[in-house]
Amino acid sequence: MWFRSSLFVCAFSPALLSATDAQAPVAPQEFRQESASHLLPSVSALRGSVTRIEVSADGAVHAHAGGTWHTFQSGRWQPALPPESPPTPELPPDVTLHQIARSRSGELIAATNHGLLRRTGRGWETMEVPDNLGRRWATDEVLGATFDARDQLWFASLAGVGCRTPGGWRFFGPQDGVPWNEFTCAAAGADGEVWFGTKRGAIRWDGREFHYRQGPRWLPHDQVHAIAVAPDGAAWFATEGGVGCIERRPMTLAAKARFYEDEIARFIKRTPYGYVAEAPLRQAGDRTTAAPHDSDNDGLWTAMYGAGECFAFGATRDPAAKARADQVFAALKFLQDVTQGGRFAPPAGYVARTIRPVEWPDPNQGRLAQDRAKQQEDALWKAYEPRWPLSADGKWYWKSDTSSDELDGHYFFYPLYYDLVAETSAERERVREVVRALTDHLIAHGFTLTDHDGRPTRWGMYRPEVLNRDPNWWAERGLNSLSLLSYLAVARHITQDAKYDAVAAELIDRHGYAQNLLYPKVQSGPGSGNQSDDEMAFMCFYSLLRYSTNEDLKNLVRTSFYAYWQNEAAELNPFFNFAYASQCQGRTLRNLWGEFPLSPAPGWHAESMATLHGFPLDRLNWPSRNSHRLDIRRLPASQARDFYEPGNEGRGHRGNGRVLPVENRHFNHWNTDPWQLDYEGKGNLLGAGTVFLLPYYMGLYHGYIAKP
Repeated sequence: MWFRSSLFVCAFSPALLSATDAQAPVAPQEFRQESASHLLPSVSALRGSVTRIEVSADGAVHAHAGGTWHTFQSGRWQPALPPESPPTPELPPDVTLHQIARSRSGELIAATNHGLLRRTGRGWETMEVPDNLGRRWATDEVLGATFDARDQLWFASLAGVGCRTPGGWRFFGPQDGVPWNEFTCAAAGADGEVWFGTKRGAIRWDGREFHYRQGPRWLPHDQVHAIAVAPDGAAWFATEGGVGCIERRPMTLAAKARFYEDEIARFIKRTPYGYVAEAPLRQAGDRTTAAPHDSDNDGLWTAMYGAGECFAFGATRDPAAKARADQVFAALKFLQDVTQGGRFAPPAGYVARTIRPVEWPDPNQGRLAQDRAKQQEDALWKAYEPRWPLSADGKWYWKSDTSSDELDGHYFFYPLYYDLVAETSAERERVREVVRALTDHLIAHGFTLTDHDGRPTRWGMYRPEVLNRDPNWWAERGLNSLSLLSYLAVARHITQDAKYDAVAAELIDRHGYAQNLLYPKVQSGPGSGNQSDDEMAFMCFYSLLRYSTNEDLKNLVRTSFYAYWQNEAAELNPFFNFAYASQCQGRTLRNLWGEFPLSPAPGWHAESMATLHGFPLDRLNWPSRNSHRLDIRRLPASQARDFYEPGNEGRGHRGNGRVLPVENRHFNHWNTDPWQLDYEGKGNLLGAGTVFLLPYYMGLYHGYIAKP
């Protein structure tokens, strides 16, 4: 028994943690993919402010700019006569008309500076819009009005949005998810949706909630003057910067995965080994100008991409997925091989962060001065030369000072590749060699990743006397204890060498590593602490629970994992959700106080799928602004302030407690802070689709998504 405390033996006995027959939901492949296009016409008048837009029954789009109309058909804009529309009865002279709405039954409504007006036999009359609290809405400036597919009247004002239903008026404000209120227009679609234009983007009501579309990913310009919805459901926008279109087309998750795989293969993979990170573009918006470059974490990002391919092959047996996983294994193995045999070779088993060809500029130039400057803000930062040694064959620079997140990625990938992809004895032996060499390196060097200078790397520290007794490492104690125990479980699983169990037992019994992992992150509630640690923790939790054979340890790990996931549940992260559910769904924990379920709370699956559905196909880093939104709630100071970044308080969530949907954010990896509200970018960096592919394939493998 590894846990000497009678409390642990009693509370976490293997017999007391059991799996039930609880069945997780299975999502269908089919969904509707939302995408945007900006029509950049040869007609100069349509490149700037477009003030009106209409769509005729045959789908032709008519846009008004510069005093003239143009029609878009067969992929071209052509001058045209004004589209036919019924005349608007004359309004009183002191009334400013914002929009006219006509119902199918012939009712005529005007949104004006004097509120909502209805046309009757006696002329224009003010509409009464009461709520159940005795208040009257729409008495002043009403900025838009339309009738939806059920012939219900909608209006938009600074106070919010109102809808006249058979049961009476229904009102929506920021507390109901209305993100902005400087409305300019409204338009209805055939399937019950309603669009609203504003001075800062567009808003779509889908019958359940509001969706905000802002920034160049979605619109040519945030100032929306008019909206028209086509018979096929496409929404067309007349904006200050031209004509835009947002469509929601039928698609399958498998087709979306193929799209991202194609982009990664064509524009992102770097070197013959195919490292995967992100790719800068020489020209913003043009993927064909991609120029992939090395990153500090090529090993981690490539490993996470490869883990997805392992799940893909495990779920589908697709030979293309195996080929991609094979390439990733070769790439990660090379990060170990390339460090050996040269003038500055580290001890065997060490893995590099990344590589770059010698034809590129020498990355060591000026690096030592940068490192010394870095030491002014990080006293443990290493200043040494060369940070980029030359490989033995003289073909590559390889980057040293490899960190713990790199190792987390390697150890996440290798057992998945070993179990799900490697088919021949030779393939499996190659995995054993790599994992044995890396793990033995850590053990032989006192549980550190030791560099070519004979010292541990800045973040490659797992030594008990340091994690447990050095106050400089107190924040890393829990996570690094979790990481190291997961590495040892992976090594034991792959090599079948019992010595790794013995090492783990010593770390647990003599140094308290199992107790350490009960608190793997320094945090004070959702949104707090170092957000990049979460990605690392979930990989290690998954691997430790999947590969450890010690049930006492796994019971304790599940308890820690449960607490950790509860802290992350609001982040709408399908990778985190699937990793947790796959290890804890249907399990219960009994302790001194009773029996408690460990299954994720209701909604985890639907939220995961909403994120997978919501990822834009466009993975460019377009800017996005959300800090002005009226439906945002700021995190309290105790959660908003990171320990090392006390000024970082510009973070928040929606009124439902969840972070912003993925459509309103842009990130390249799952280590990005999801509580961030504003995102910079110029459309000049192409992110890999790994953020979709890994959780999609993981969900496919674990049965949370139907197979194609």
